[in-house]
Amino acid sequence: MIQFMYAFLAAVFYAINIPCSKLLLTKIPAASMAGFLYLGAGIGIGIIYLFQIKNKDKSKSLSKADLPYTIAMIILDIAAPIFLMQGVKTGSSSSASLLGNFEIVATTIIALAIFKERVSFRLWISIILITLASIILSFENISSLQQGLFNFSTGSLFVLGATLCWGLENNCTRRLSEKSTYQIVTVKGLASGSGALIVAALLGDFNSANTNRIFDSRYIPLVLLLGFVAYGLSIFTYVRAQKFLGAAKTSAFYAVNPFVGALLSFILLGEKLSAQYFIALTIMIAGIVFLIFDTLSHAHCHQHEHVFTHTHDGTTHTHRIIHSHEHTHLIWNKNHWHFHSKKDLEKESKHG
Repeated sequence: MIQFMYAFLAAVFYAINIPCSKLLLTKIPAASMAGFLYLGAGIGIGIIYLFQIKNKDKSKSLSKADLPYTIAMIILDIAAPIFLMQGVKTGSSSSASLLGNFEIVATTIIALAIFKERVSFRLWISIILITLASIILSFENISSLQQGLFNFSTGSLFVLGATLCWGLENNCTRRLSEKSTYQIVTVKGLASGSGALIVAALLGDFNSANTNRIFDSRYIPLVLLLGFVAYGLSIFTYVRAQKFLGAAKTSAFYAVNPFVGALLSFILLGEKLSAQYFIALTIMIAGIVFLIFDTLSHAHCHQHEHVFTHTHDGTTHTHRIIHSHEHTHLIWNKNHWHFHSKKDLEKESKHG
């Protein structure tokens, strides 16, 4: 069960990101926020990595063969948090939290299309429901829909852009999940954080002559701490979970984070929740139920032996039948009970 604990902790750690970032975005610009968040993750996990480096297995270190996935991971992790911070800044924190579930759709579709991971029927139902809920959240308001106007929320589109980047990035990280988790998170945090800060500099975040900028350096330590928890510890536990569950399954369990984030947005920010939000929330929960059930279900074949005695034509004798069944059960249920009538076994013995 440790793999599910890793996935759940990854979700909870990340859940605090959006509501806390919404508060800090009044003091730090979006691109700079993204950069300092990832730097906080890289510095924090990097310090822990220094204490572990003596015991490290060299075979677990990133190699030249991992370079394409590493570069892709870094680039995507520069873009994704910038999109997210811009979306949180211009939209509501609760909607941004809930829209984070679209990352599951992106991760799963990419895992299927590029990396050929299996997607079950239940997972397809989840994808449809989560996509529908995301579309509802992406509109400005219900009244515009009633008037036949399809006005998308700019903030929501930024958040969806972030989830698409992270969906691809999750699959790149999956290719590296057998490597050192400490090294992956450190490289990701330091490299992507530095890249985001370069983008921030190009946007004029550090230019004192920019009269439109809002930059209060006193809040940088808070942003770094938030980055260590919400990104560093979250990514660390996420990568650990991927080693056991795969990209699609880990994302399914990770789906609890938007609901925790939305709850924190309501508590910390006092955001009003609209009818549109509750409609999307209901559909989203239905999708997550399918995801969680799919995650906790395990299908496999078992071979069984049945012995029965019967009498026909004045003779009594015993038959031994060996056959296999496909079972689907919850992972903690080790029982594989099933029933055959004597008539069924007699039929099978004749065919045998």
